[in-house]
Amino acid sequence: MKRGGQEIYVGPLGRSSCHLIKYFESLPGVSKIKEAYNPATWMLEVTAASQEMMLGVDFADLYKKSDLYKRNKALIAELSTPRPGTKDLHFETQFSQSFWTQCMACLWKQHLSYWRNPSYTAVRFIFTVILALVFGTLFWDLGRRVSQSQDLFNAMGSMYAATLFLGVQNSSSVQPVVAVERTVFYRERAAGMYSALPYAFGQVIVEIPYVFVQAAFYGIIVYAMIGFEWTVAKSFGTSSSCTSLSCTSPSMA
Repeated sequence: MKRGGQEIYVGPLGRSSCHLIKYFESLPGVSKIKEAYNPATWMLEVTAASQEMMLGVDFADLYKKSDLYKRNKALIAELSTPRPGTKDLHFETQFSQSFWTQCMACLWKQHLSYWRNPSYTAVRFIFTVILALVFGTLFWDLGRRVSQSQDLFNAMGSMYAATLFLGVQNSSSVQPVVAVERTVFYRERAAGMYSALPYAFGQVIVEIPYVFVQAAFYGIIVYAMIGFEWTVAKSFGTSSSCTSLSCTSPSMA
């Protein structure tokens, strides 16, 4: 091809590029190749834009007027016509594997990705403990100081802020991981490996074990420092709120 994507030769090269050399040497004004000269270098030299200007020719036009071009067009037309009794290539489904297999493959892929990224998990847990200590200190013993309705509202607000902030922190920390994985996802989806839904399934499910442990640490520290009553129903409700918000925010991110 010449500059601009125009074809100047389409055909077999032959042994030591003999067919290529024969074609260009047959064109008017093109110098013969020297003995033991590199055919590729010679071809680039004789078809350069400066050579076209000097010879006053356009190699793309010469190729379109050649017998080689006509033979190539005839061959393309022949190969484009299906043989009698043949059918077009057809697949029953868009993807080679079932939806469930795609989900399991994406989940296993995400599991390995998270397992090989310990820095991300470590930063999440360290930041979770720091946040828990900050909120616990900020709302220290607020749950035991309930003598009027405003104190109850303050206690409920402290629990809401504490549980909500963990989800916000998770949604922020997961952004770099998702940004890196997104490039791989675009390439693999374009290759027909899986659809978007199994990938989203794996991305969400793989977060659940990490988020569960993270919410347990966070909930226990904050719950104890705020001073709420240690009953099964109340402590379970707080832990459930932390877990649900932590799971929802990364999946939305």
